[in-house]
Amino acid sequence: MTDDELIWRIAGGSGDGIDSTSQNFAKALMRSGLDVFTHRHYPSRIRGGHTYVEIRARDGTVTSRGDGYNFLLALGDSFARNPSEEAVYGDEEVKPLTENLDDLRAGGVIIYDEGLLDDEDVGDLEQQADANDWHLYPLDLRGLAKEHGREVMRNTAGVGATAALIDMDLDHIEDLMSDAMGGDILEQNLTVLRDAYEQVSEMEHTHDLSVPTGSHDEPQVLMSGSHAIAYGAIDAGCRFISGYPMTPWTDAFTIMTQLLPDMGGVSEQVEDEIAAAAMAVGASHAGAKAMSGSSGGGFALMSEPLGLAEMTETPLVLLEAQRAGPSTGMPTKPEQADLEHVLYTSQGDSHRVAFGPKDPKECYEQTRTAFEIAYDYQIPVILLYDQKLSGEYRNVDASFFDREPAADLGTTLSEDQIPDAPHDPTGKYHRYQHDVEDGVSPRTIPGQSGGRYLASGNEHWPNGHISEDTDNRVAQVERRLQKLAAIRDDLDERDQQTHYGDEDADIGLIAWGSQEGTVEEAVHRLNDGGNSVKALGISDLAPFPVAETRAFVDSVDEAIVVEMSATKQFRGLIQKEVGDIGGKLSSLLKYNGNPFEPAEIVEAVEIEQAGDGAEPAAQTTLEPAAGD
Repeated sequence: MTDDELIWRIAGGSGDGIDSTSQNFAKALMRSGLDVFTHRHYPSRIRGGHTYVEIRARDGTVTSRGDGYNFLLALGDSFARNPSEEAVYGDEEVKPLTENLDDLRAGGVIIYDEGLLDDEDVGDLEQQADANDWHLYPLDLRGLAKEHGREVMRNTAGVGATAALIDMDLDHIEDLMSDAMGGDILEQNLTVLRDAYEQVSEMEHTHDLSVPTGSHDEPQVLMSGSHAIAYGAIDAGCRFISGYPMTPWTDAFTIMTQLLPDMGGVSEQVEDEIAAAAMAVGASHAGAKAMSGSSGGGFALMSEPLGLAEMTETPLVLLEAQRAGPSTGMPTKPEQADLEHVLYTSQGDSHRVAFGPKDPKECYEQTRTAFEIAYDYQIPVILLYDQKLSGEYRNVDASFFDREPAADLGTTLSEDQIPDAPHDPTGKYHRYQHDVEDGVSPRTIPGQSGGRYLASGNEHWPNGHISEDTDNRVAQVERRLQKLAAIRDDLDERDQQTHYGDEDADIGLIAWGSQEGTVEEAVHRLNDGGNSVKALGISDLAPFPVAETRAFVDSVDEAIVVEMSATKQFRGLIQKEVGDIGGKLSSLLKYNGNPFEPAEIVEAVEIEQAGDGAEPAAQTTLEPAAGD
């Protein structure tokens, strides 16, 4: 098998170093000139279990995980508590081998640790290999690691064996190990790496898979969505974050917690998500650029503080990292089914902005935009992403992050401006003025001379005192809602939506968030195969880009909405916002806990084109248009 890409999967148990090993191997591939994309699978149990990371590497842009993979490094689970088929979770020791075979492409390569997995464990693997033209390389990685160091170093032995089998030199791998380790630990790991490489180099190789070659025009960095969000927040001037740990939001929270102290910022882990959001509202009210966030059920607890921020017009940025629900659901699996929850949580005619970035670049850009919008328009902005985007790594041009920081507090008066602003006879500042441009009444910061006012969750007069006057109520509601029209105009100038494919296509795909990259690859494949397809990726979830979406739908005969949801939430949002287009919108849904693969989208489009009502072979669901 000769491929123009390497899709390498390392599988083992929680504690076998799968995550750190895969990150370093991805960096080594990136430094060799390849573009990389990682996909992470890990169990939702604290006690751990079978986990894997997949790295897709090739020369040229990679926007998605691939269809299956072509190289498996199966370490086995050395931490399996009960390696028995009769155990509740089955024989976890062998799962890193047996549970990964379904996705391995014909002609693929398998290394497994025969120091941990014996002939009885692997069963009929040789027969399966013959049937699928797989190439088996059983190696005693455990013994090799123990010979030169410690058993935990068998992941290093596996990397050395991998490099030998794909004709990859060790320079970048050794450099990365030297950056991360020192002393005896480094020397032992280097010895294990080189010995494994030499032993496997001397073996007969029956496969023809090798590492692709490539080059970059400029230095690259390996970046997850969580890292990009944190860096965007820091560059936007955020110096306060509060939260409570919850997968997968914890990634971004942890990164911010590591970075803020060196920048004079504050991170607070509090007792629950209500306190976290309320504390962020207070920090913003006091003059800091503040952020909080959570996932699923944790974000549900933030509903009341979110409504308070809307009513008091306190700038706030919140993160919502989606996972499969409802309730606890599948905490480590991606889904896009919190969309309606995020848009409509909190009571009354609430108003907020919501973005759904697609990749690390957009995570960085839209986090900065979120702070700018929040503090210019005094409104909560929510960044909605998912477990997939949170933890997958991609290479990004290092120069992309060469930006000026933005510490500006937006529409906030200086003390010099306050005396000329309207006040009531008691000296209270008119914080909530009726007739102001774009509905934004400038705010003051506690402690400024002449800037005092009341900030209440009740409806209020311009000075903040509670009011139930009908004329004032109408004026305040309409002023707050006026912001959304101004924000939409602002966002239109930023052009945050993305378009792919043939402009004159008859079939369109619409996606949002982490699935956009997969849709993009599917569009390229379809068009390369003689089809005519285009796609629209929507990042602005609220206020919605109505005109741009309508123009896209009007330009095609049929539009398929692609989303990781069982209840067609994104399709419902499009129909609600755009109106009478329901006759053109069908759905491609996936909700089994795994993200889409490009082939699944290609299959759905081909079924729709054939019009014979066939069912997808994959675990996806096609639902026809249902009208408005």
